[in-house]
Amino acid sequence: MKVLGISGSPIYNSNTDRALKASLEATGLETEFVKLVEYKITPCRACIGCVDTNRCVNTQDDGIMLAEKAKAADALIIACYTPYSSIDALTKAFIERLYPLRHKHGFMAGKPGGAIVTCAVPAASKTLPPAGEMGVNAVMFYMMEEGMNFVGSVRILGNVPCIKCGYGNECKTSGIKMIYGNEATVQSVGVNTFEGQPDALESSRKLGEKIADALKTAKGSL
Repeated sequence: MKVLGISGSPIYNSNTDRALKASLEATGLETEFVKLVEYKITPCRACIGCVDTNRCVNTQDDGIMLAEKAKAADALIIACYTPYSSIDALTKAFIERLYPLRHKHGFMAGKPGGAIVTCAVPAASKTLPPAGEMGVNAVMFYMMEEGMNFVGSVRILGNVPCIKCGYGNECKTSGIKMIYGNEATVQSVGVNTFEGQPDALESSRKLGEKIADALKTAKGSL
């Protein structure tokens, strides 16, 4: 059995990447980690030309190969982040390009799946959009619509780019001040790391274990 892990984070060795790898390792199964920024993938064009072939017939890019990886895998974990309170464009494009797998056969149906979402907005924030929740929902609803077995999600507190742009303390549109208040600074906010969040670390491992358990249960019922 093989578990496919997809990371939409464009930053190498990011919090998102490390959480995904922790989940994959916790499955104890064969896994593959895919970094979407390393591939050329464009959104679905909604031409419906894939109905009979279950393959994109419009755009000749890496999206076809990535869809085939998802089709061949026994389980799927999608990890992303939430710029502008929605899932990132690479992850969205990847999900859209899985559409050909739906027609007639439902190739993703029944497969265990999970979501890992990194968000700079704390879950307890009362004044900003619930970006983390919306990110999880985007992945969860895709899996629900394809008949997959969504086993759970992980939320990680991430960082706004303002902490390293060089102007985070004085910029009028600083995400640091938007999230943490006008008195907040790069220094006072600091850098959030995956390893510094015990709950996220444990949740990532548990997600991997749940994926493995779901696969073993499905195999035992055959």
